[in-house]
Amino acid sequence: MSVPPVPTEESVFTWGAPPLKFGAGACDEIGFDLSQYGAQRILLITDPGMQQTGLPDRIADQIRRYDMTVEIFDGVHVEPTDDSMNKAVGYATEQGPWDGFVAVGGGSAIDTAKAVNLLTTYPGDLMDYINKPVGKAQVPPGQLKPLIAVPTTAGTGSESTAMCILDVLSLRVKTGISHWRLRPTMAVVDPLLTMTLPPEVTASAGMDIVCHALESYTARWYTSFDRKKPEERVTYCGSNPVSDLWCEKSMTLLARSFRTAVERGEEDVDARMDMMMAATFAGMGFGNSGVHIPHANAYPIAGQVRDFRPAGYPQDEPMVPHGMSVSLTAPEAFRFSFSSAPDRHMTAARLLGPDAEKQNDASEQLPHVVTELMRDIHIPNGIGEVGFGEDDIGDLVDGTMKQQRLLATCPRMPTEDDIADIFRKSIQNW
Repeated sequence: MSVPPVPTEESVFTWGAPPLKFGAGACDEIGFDLSQYGAQRILLITDPGMQQTGLPDRIADQIRRYDMTVEIFDGVHVEPTDDSMNKAVGYATEQGPWDGFVAVGGGSAIDTAKAVNLLTTYPGDLMDYINKPVGKAQVPPGQLKPLIAVPTTAGTGSESTAMCILDVLSLRVKTGISHWRLRPTMAVVDPLLTMTLPPEVTASAGMDIVCHALESYTARWYTSFDRKKPEERVTYCGSNPVSDLWCEKSMTLLARSFRTAVERGEEDVDARMDMMMAATFAGMGFGNSGVHIPHANAYPIAGQVRDFRPAGYPQDEPMVPHGMSVSLTAPEAFRFSFSSAPDRHMTAARLLGPDAEKQNDASEQLPHVVTELMRDIHIPNGIGEVGFGEDDIGDLVDGTMKQQRLLATCPRMPTEDDIADIFRKSIQNW
């Protein structure tokens, strides 16, 4: 029997996600969960606003009942930077060693905890691990410590993913670290923790879920890449049958509950349940298949902000929240990518917006659904409303082109001129 030749195109995809504990009250079982990993000294990582709610102390007390020592670091910066992550790593190094970590908060807390876990387990410089061309993209040399992620916003899906995102202040660019070893050991998702989120935060974080699911679903199919050696295979392997399932379910949940969660999230538990599940499911999708143009564009939008201060967020410094920045060029990005996979774009539009087929032009179905959702939940009308204009497009394009890890996943590879055109047409979306 002859052995078939090894194909030149990729024939293997990878998929991974942490064990998941989901449901009302799940956060009150973290002590038991940690005890199963033999950890004794725990660092709980959170942000100042979350610390004021009392939740981190409540979780810490619960962990102590299982004879573990817990300390709380509450210095996480919302939308982390290399400076804020280095400060967190410095604190953890000085106060350590630690047997395990718990991250309580949004993606900022979870991503900071991933960096702390990496750089206290294998001391080094943050830039050693940051993706090329910004950093050296070194591979974590071995297993990390147990990390339990407890999301308190329905958005990033960071509890499911192997990515850690941050702003590099000196370069005014948002980038990250990507490797499967960064994926949390366990995700503990308790929808009750999101009940008091302001509508503006619910809207922005929710648009991150939308774009995760849509970008993952419309990403390059995994067999379209050149075949890689096992040691060269990256976390973002392209859309694939397993990631598709999670993204499709996430879009269905979003269609049912996103607007309700924004409008009356303080009283509708079912809507909050759906949004948390949608975030986790989308994380299980894009965390393996990848995202593309909207996320690549979002990084310079967030990194180059001048004076925009969104309602519902800390007002001490300018910022464009991640989910908001991702959404601002999404309609135009999906117009650009439509020709590469029309059926996928139309299927996504139908899942996310039942009235999508009312658009006679098939290429307009997904942009229409996304735009209508953004209008309904009061997302700014394009990059113009967060302070960018025609004169900023060159710098924004430069920032996007640094995100080759993301652009490589786009089914239709954009040029600099293509990205400039997407930004130009996104100054105002409607």
